[in-house]
Amino acid sequence: MKNPKAIKRLLSVSLTIILMASLWPASLASATAPARANEPAAIRVAPPAPVFDDVARLAELAARRARVAEKIGPKAILVMFSAEPRVYTNDVDYEFRQENNLYYLTNLKQQGATLVLMPGNASMREVLFLPRRDPSKETWTGHMYGPEEARRVSGVSEIWDAKEFEPFMLAIRTRRAYRPQGDRVLASAMNASAPSSGTTQPVTPPVPKSDQTTAAASAATPARPVNGNAPANMVTQNAPSRDSTPAAAAGATPVNVNAPAASAPAGFESLFAAMMQSDAQLYLLLPGGEDSREYRQEQDFAAKWARSAIGLNVRTAWPIFVEMRMRKSPSELQLLQHAIDISIEGHERAQAFAARAKWEYEVEAEIDYTFKRRNADNWGYPNIVGCGPNGTTLHYEESQSQVRPNDLILIDSGAEYGHYTADVTRTFPVSGKFNPAQSDIYNVVLAAQEASFKAIRVGSSLPEVHNASVEVIKDSLLRLGLITDRNSDQYRIWFMHGTSHWLGMNVHDVGVRAAKLDTGMVFTVEPGVYIREDALDYLPDTPENRKFIAAVRPAFEKYKGIGVRIEDDVVVTTDGYRNLSGALPRTIQDIEAFMARARKESRVAAWREDGVRTTASLNDVFVERVSALTPGSNSTRFLRQH
Repeated sequence: MKNPKAIKRLLSVSLTIILMASLWPASLASATAPARANEPAAIRVAPPAPVFDDVARLAELAARRARVAEKIGPKAILVMFSAEPRVYTNDVDYEFRQENNLYYLTNLKQQGATLVLMPGNASMREVLFLPRRDPSKETWTGHMYGPEEARRVSGVSEIWDAKEFEPFMLAIRTRRAYRPQGDRVLASAMNASAPSSGTTQPVTPPVPKSDQTTAAASAATPARPVNGNAPANMVTQNAPSRDSTPAAAAGATPVNVNAPAASAPAGFESLFAAMMQSDAQLYLLLPGGEDSREYRQEQDFAAKWARSAIGLNVRTAWPIFVEMRMRKSPSELQLLQHAIDISIEGHERAQAFAARAKWEYEVEAEIDYTFKRRNADNWGYPNIVGCGPNGTTLHYEESQSQVRPNDLILIDSGAEYGHYTADVTRTFPVSGKFNPAQSDIYNVVLAAQEASFKAIRVGSSLPEVHNASVEVIKDSLLRLGLITDRNSDQYRIWFMHGTSHWLGMNVHDVGVRAAKLDTGMVFTVEPGVYIREDALDYLPDTPENRKFIAAVRPAFEKYKGIGVRIEDDVVVTTDGYRNLSGALPRTIQDIEAFMARARKESRVAAWREDGVRTTASLNDVFVERVSALTPGSNSTRFLRQH
């Protein structure tokens, strides 16, 4: 071989192979070994999902149903529908997610199910109407509950074919006791000895005291009839009609509504007696608002019932569930903690990867993959991954901008597990190091959050927690030159949202905002400061605003485009609170230390336990080592291609 270039290339490749052989053990050891002996990996892998004793789980569900039954009383009936499918487009639906309150009482995820509670019926206090299994449907859409499975999941023993719901309600309208015949009763415990009403002891915590009780909420609801022009989100009082009967309205044979109730089967006497006096109630889930996107079937049902029912007044069950769900039981806290643990891992993997990402959606993909990998139900809300100025948009969901090394990334992301959702936000530098301007804004938000933490105690309230953050933010913005008057609303240009909201089965969960905090309540603490680049452009052109803009312009130019939010999920305890998301680094020092260590570890194995991507990452290590030893050589190109 006389070609000098060929000889030079052969020597270069040979040197590379020798270096690889000598560097392999050292590279592997230095890249995979923890910084200190026996130190855990930087990224915190979510622990295994909680496992519940089935007897205890069913007892808790039964206790919840008993609590609701106690609230509505023996003269009432409660009807709860499963969620309706949500259309994504044309004939494609979103994945089914059960209505929260029905799931809260049954743990059932079946479409088309309906739960009826009848506290005054000693022999049959609850009935579950369930679609009959259909093999042809299951071929297309998957498994349906059979009656035994539904009973094991929910603890409800009386299960009827879903087709029996309309005949059952027609019988209730006309004060006729009803029970299906033959195979329309899918499962029943009617022949078994019924337990006494006092055998089931609630395991959920007591309902918290708040500024509005269930009775007060119902009493405050306007008492006016529901009709086609007035959505049924209010109490209705329905007087008997002399012109028509409910049976006629429903298209059935007319019935003498003043006749005594049918004698068999027994159990409906107290309800029908109350109906005779127009003193009975039909409870439905009817949240406030004129047109609910989620509860339209309940509103439609209430409107139809109001036109045909005799002696039953429609009332909303919403305040009952609000009060119950505000305090979490130990099992609920376990589910919520697991959702938060999955979220923490997703956040940490995204932080470790961000420096290698070119686009926001690549960072978001790390979160989504973690959620799926840890078997989360879904996200609790669309991920927010905003780099630089995008972090100043509160609900930025596009993830379509580039990731720039000198910017901050704001990630607001929470997994949902077991119908409970996390809500966690962190803001961090792509480079792994905060610059001085970023540190200034970050420390304002951190100090505000610390102040809010100190305000959390039994007997406090969410407004008090919020006000603690506001006071710190006002002082800090004045010090930084971003406002000129701490006693005005100028601060709202840069901090425009509340600090806290309830958390649970919804990311913005049900609750009374002014309620006094008590043990078991879970909410977020999430102050933020957002220096939007166009914030000063849309202020009204007044002498006061022109003076304000001139005064804050120097500070604005220094900090514009920086958005910081820090959000944690806390539960109230007897001695204050517990930060459920506290394992995720929060201070500047902890974030920078975590990112440095996590990025070093992730060079070898971003997903170590599966071995995915390990070979490529090790190759990157060798490339770096060889490049350092042989600058200007083509060996690195050879390595990357081979």
